[in-house]
Amino acid sequence: MNTLRTTLGILLTLVIAFAGINVCQNVGKRIKFDVTEKKLYSLTDGSKAIIKKLSQPITAKLYFAKTASLKAQDQIRFFSNYYEYVLALLEEYENQSNGMVKLEVIDPRPYSKDEEDAVRYGLKRFNITEEEGFFFGMVIQTEFGAEKSIPFFSPERQRFVEYDISYLIDTAITRQKKVIGVMSSVEVMGDDVSDYMRQMMRYQGQKVKEPWTVVSHLRQQYEVKTVGTDVNDINDVDLLFVIHPKNLPEKTQFAIDQYVLKGGRAIVCIDPYAYTDRPAQPNPMQQMQAPPVQNSNLPTLLKAWGLDMPENTFAGDENLAIRTNAGGRPEDMIAFLGLDKKQGCFNEDSAITSELNLIRMPFAGKLTVLDTNSPNLTHTPLLKTTDKGNTWNVSNSYELAMLSPERIRMKFMPGTKPVNLAYMVSGRFTTAFPDGITITTSLPDPNDPNETITNTEQVTGVTQAAEDCAVVVISDVDFISDTMAYQKTFFGSMSPVGDNSALVLNAIEGLFGSNELISIRSRGNYTHPFELVDTIEKEAEKETKGEVEVLDAVISQYNQDLQKLVSQAQKGQETVIGSDILTQRRKLEAKILEAKRNLNDVKLKRRERIEALGNRMRQWNMLATPAVILCLAVVIGIRRNARNRQYQTAKA
Repeated sequence: MNTLRTTLGILLTLVIAFAGINVCQNVGKRIKFDVTEKKLYSLTDGSKAIIKKLSQPITAKLYFAKTASLKAQDQIRFFSNYYEYVLALLEEYENQSNGMVKLEVIDPRPYSKDEEDAVRYGLKRFNITEEEGFFFGMVIQTEFGAEKSIPFFSPERQRFVEYDISYLIDTAITRQKKVIGVMSSVEVMGDDVSDYMRQMMRYQGQKVKEPWTVVSHLRQQYEVKTVGTDVNDINDVDLLFVIHPKNLPEKTQFAIDQYVLKGGRAIVCIDPYAYTDRPAQPNPMQQMQAPPVQNSNLPTLLKAWGLDMPENTFAGDENLAIRTNAGGRPEDMIAFLGLDKKQGCFNEDSAITSELNLIRMPFAGKLTVLDTNSPNLTHTPLLKTTDKGNTWNVSNSYELAMLSPERIRMKFMPGTKPVNLAYMVSGRFTTAFPDGITITTSLPDPNDPNETITNTEQVTGVTQAAEDCAVVVISDVDFISDTMAYQKTFFGSMSPVGDNSALVLNAIEGLFGSNELISIRSRGNYTHPFELVDTIEKEAEKETKGEVEVLDAVISQYNQDLQKLVSQAQKGQETVIGSDILTQRRKLEAKILEAKRNLNDVKLKRRERIEALGNRMRQWNMLATPAVILCLAVVIGIRRNARNRQYQTAKA
């Protein structure tokens, strides 16, 4: 009888255990606690809003070759952790969708229908063996047959996984792509031909001009077309992207004015000095000629929009200066700004910039609001320097031909209020051309082919917007160039640096009215700094700064003495002068060698301090769990002993 009871008890215990596990697996999926600092395993409000907008069920198919990955090398096995993160996010989409999102996890095996479907959907296949292929992508399907896919979850895009998934869902239920028109005086579009024609040109040995990476990324989400800089009218575009508009003719400015007044949205990037637009190979014969035009501005349109950007005036900030080698050695360049969220450089109340963290801008201009010209407009600042920011000026472009951080620093004085670098302007715009414009055209004379007939026509348009308009004006062009916004990865692709490109994409989505995606895009572009390590490195730099300055002073004094000796040289004294120069040079080389040794000693100490910090952190991480278990064991042991003594006392 006792044996039967024991057996039944064991069986019931197993049944209860399995039932509990089953309940926890199904019900417990919805009960999760995200303890990561940036809530990486929780959906943002933007993703939740996109899910709520779903009007039809969708199926999310996650393809991951889990079996094949076990046979692969370490580089492939890395994706197992990445897969767990993507899976956790997709489960959150499913849990938050109230049945509108169905998740399917598929392990495509060789020669199976799942593998055929993965290839048909356009997912990338990486060969592991002759038979085994590695897949890691996903497909979104709607009940009406629309299909959108992520061919491969690239490691470079791991920070933007949630955005990519939400964008896939959002665009899967959207019938048509938005059209962006790009107008620029620099070749940002490259050779504006199809991918097929681009491949044919390469095959034929022709040189192909590649578009800026930001344009390539825009083409993945929108239809991008070129808008000429000499157009009379702008239509058939949902948003106009103006980049570096140098010397635009009046008719083109009028076309932009009318496009905005009729409800068009625009992003305008102007620049007092476009560093990207400098000549590739300066011609020595041009030194006596006028410098090339590297500035762009639209003062007439800006005035109508209630803004102004003065010529040859630049924003600077010692707190945001980026270290460059422009002067021949590493030095902080006040003209190169590293806008930082921690420094309060982004408008926290704007959906375009609230989630940005870092943007790099060289030679940015100053934007000022003209209150008398904008009584019906709202100017929302987007980017700014710190309170110590100020402007510095040059008289002409010649002064910028040779960059000198020291010379720029001499022109700069810290200020007391921020310098604004970008604005979003909205409201009922009025035209910048109230009297219209005069267009002159020349046509061949039908009576004499060698002569032309000149016609003059007065063109007028809309003078007041019927609805609210919106434009984003940014006082820099270089920030979206490949040099500033991207870097080439080991795999040859261009990976975003900071949030330069995110600012443009956020502005586009903000002007299109899609605020849900904005809160997701910049979320992953957060890096947690090792503040203690940074402090150690800054202290080491301060320690070396004095030695570098002394060394520079010695070299400068040596050059002055050398020039003085040469100028005073007399015939017959070259040998004596040469020996003096040789002696001074040897002394200087000894000082340089000594200074370098001191620098190496400081760098060695800095490295040792950083390594010691890493070892301490590693030791704490290794001891943390055993320490917690030990503390719990001690507490339980003390409590058990106390209860035993209490029991023995009561028994006695």
